[in-house]
Amino acid sequence: MPVLNRIAEFHDEMTAWRQHLHARPELLFDTVETAAFVAERLREFGVDEVHTGIAQNGVVAIIHGQGPGTVTGLRADMDALPIQEVRDLPYKSQNPGKMHACGHDGHTTMLLGAAKYLAETRNFSGSVALIFQPAEEGGGGAGVMVDEGIMERFKIDRVFALHNWPGLAPGRMDMNPGPAMAAADRFDILLKVNGAHAAWPHASVDAIVVGSLIVQSLQTIVARTVNPHDEVVLSITQFTAGNTYNVIPASAELKGTVRTLNEGLREGIATQIRDIVEGVAKAHGAEVEFEYEMGYPVTVNDPAATEFALKAAQDVMGEAGATMEHTPQMGSEDFGFMLNKAPGAYVFLGNGDTAGLHHPEYDFNDEASPYGASYFARLVERGQPVAR
Repeated sequence: MPVLNRIAEFHDEMTAWRQHLHARPELLFDTVETAAFVAERLREFGVDEVHTGIAQNGVVAIIHGQGPGTVTGLRADMDALPIQEVRDLPYKSQNPGKMHACGHDGHTTMLLGAAKYLAETRNFSGSVALIFQPAEEGGGGAGVMVDEGIMERFKIDRVFALHNWPGLAPGRMDMNPGPAMAAADRFDILLKVNGAHAAWPHASVDAIVVGSLIVQSLQTIVARTVNPHDEVVLSITQFTAGNTYNVIPASAELKGTVRTLNEGLREGIATQIRDIVEGVAKAHGAEVEFEYEMGYPVTVNDPAATEFALKAAQDVMGEAGATMEHTPQMGSEDFGFMLNKAPGAYVFLGNGDTAGLHHPEYDFNDEASPYGASYFARLVERGQPVAR
């Protein structure tokens, strides 16, 4: 079964929705106009319920099928990024410094396309919950929606999402069981010392030297204490100290991130970082303030749900067009919060030969929309067939 014929018929309409959203990007939880557009389309489609104001500006729509059954959750993220778009597209961002550089405009469009089709056909039992989420890009909107009880409130039995993937051809989909995206944590280090004139270093504790020793020492965590078979990334991404040539600064600030595909490693690594930071600082006479924040969890695909997702994708893309060949990524995704509450899968849909995600020249490929919308629809129809 290729792209569903009815969805192919309104491809042009989907393209218009996507380009409308692309021109009006909004950040984090402030997806006011986007959520209003989504809710208006859903009501036009005749869905049974539209619930707004979840996690500030999230939307959940319910479509009932034929007779009793389970509830499948389908999620799309709506927020954009604080990036200045550089391409002069006809639908270029109208909001300076904001851009749909990750394709969430496309994700929202594909779920709207599935909503239109499912509301028309209702060729399934039970119900489907369409989840339009704010604040994936750093705000943890999925976690907020989960904390507000959407999984229980709408009785969601399993949940699915997708992300476009540059470099993978449109009409192709890849996935993998188990960890698909990494946990993302971050830490802040503030060193406080007595600075001095650069000509008299012996009168100071040098925050730059202490900070450099901390940077080097932290790399031993991955190199010498983590099993080589466990994927872990520890990166120092900011090191700020001093503002002139002839003064040894009295403070230094370091920031960094930890990524891992093993949820069980997170707490231990956090403890190791703290021990090293405090130990190095004490050894050299520096005071230190240390903060560690646990961020998004590992996005873990349920093996059975992933196998099911593969079959649904192959209904649309053919047996060769959907595979289990995706390599787990060290990037993060807050959909993991939802997968911690219900089994499901997070998969990757081809976006073609485009600029990479979070790049100022990126644009979602509208040719991918019918494939993603059809995949969402087949998840419901295949998973909740109507009793005959």
